Parts: sequence; C-alpha cells; structure tokens
Amino acid sequence: MSKTIAVIDYGMGNLRSVSKAIEHVAGADARVLVTDDPVLIQQADRVVFPGQGAARDCMAAISSHHLNQAVLEAAKNKPFLGICMGMQVLMSFSEENQGTPLMELFPGQVRHFPESRDAEGKRLKIPQMGWNQVIQAKAHPLWEGIEDQTRFYFVHSYYVDPEEPDLVAGTTDYGISFTSVIARDNLFATQFHPEKSADAGLRLLANFINWKP
Repeated sequence: MSKTIAVIDYGMGNLRSVSKAIEHVAGADARVLVTDDPVLIQQADRVVFPGQGAARDCMAAISSHHLNQAVLEAAKNKPFLGICMGMQVLMSFSEENQGTPLMELFPGQVRHFPESRDAEGKRLKIPQMGWNQVIQAKAHPLWEGIEDQTRFYFVHSYYVDPEEPDLVAGTTDYGISFTSVIARDNLFATQFHPEKSADAGLRLLANFINWKP
C-alpha cells in the first residue's frame, strides 16, 4: 500500500538531504512530498518536521507559511518525526534571542549550552558539531536494530530541557547530560540529524517509515 510522507518546508532546513534519505529507505511504494501546503500535510500518512537556524526566525517562518496548526495537528494525530530545530520548537520557550515563545506542545525550555570542559580539561566548543553517543532512555520501535550508545551527528548550540521526565527517549553528554531524543505516542523527535548519521540514521528513518504507533 502506498505511503505519503510529507517533509514540512517552512524555508529553514536541509530539506534535500532529508527527503533524499527518506526516499532511499522508503522504497518505491512511498511518495515523499516536500511541501508547505497545510492541506497536503494534513492528508499525508506521516510527517517529518526538519529545521535549523535561530528559534525566533524559525517561529516567524512557520507563521509566515501558515503552518502552526498543521504542525500541531500532525504532531498529535499521525506518525511524526521532528529533527533538530523541528524538535526544539515543540517546547514552550527558548532562551535564544533573549527569549522566544515556541509552539508549546510540551512544557519545557530550550537552553544554551553552558561553558564546560571535557575529561582532559579542554574547553568544549559551542556549537556542538560532530558525532556523539545517544544513550537510549527507554525502549522504542524507532530504536530497533540500533545499539545503545550509537553515535549520531549533531550541530547545535541549544538543547531541550523538558519538564516531563517520561518524554525523554535518549540523552547525550556534552559537558552536561542533555535530552537528545523525545518520544510520546505517535511522536518521535531528535536533536541529531539522522539524514547525516550514516547507517544508524538511515535505520532510524526506515524504522519511522514502518512504525505503526
């Protein structure tokens, strides 16, 4: 049976690499749409919400494309994958730009990394840019075939700090232990970029395509 996967386009995200990675794992029976049309997003079988950039710019772009309601409805009602900023904007509020209200799907803050050092005393660079381990905080179908503490690719200066502990599906250490994956019901979202994370990232995307929450 054919599946339609909508990749939300609000003008801020590496959409080509995301869509190509999804096409690669989804197979010939899937249709991948890169779209900013709320109707097509509503009609899709599954939704991917990528993003990058500053929180205030992202929220402004989502609003200018009239996507607020479409994103929230998809996040509540169908298999939904948030990536990077597509995870952060689901929280209540970001410290970025001297404070930015977000979409408020989940209670929690988006915080800037504090200055810190690694085990050898070297100052950690901000943004975190590169490969890091994800510790799986709970079992989930999207972790199938992916070993605990597998490394994924990150690029970010801010991290989510959710108020509800049961939302956390993965954590990562970068000076502090922070939430790198959240999951609830039909929603799964990652701070890392699965489309840039080699075989493990492709496996996660394939698991998402086949997920039946």
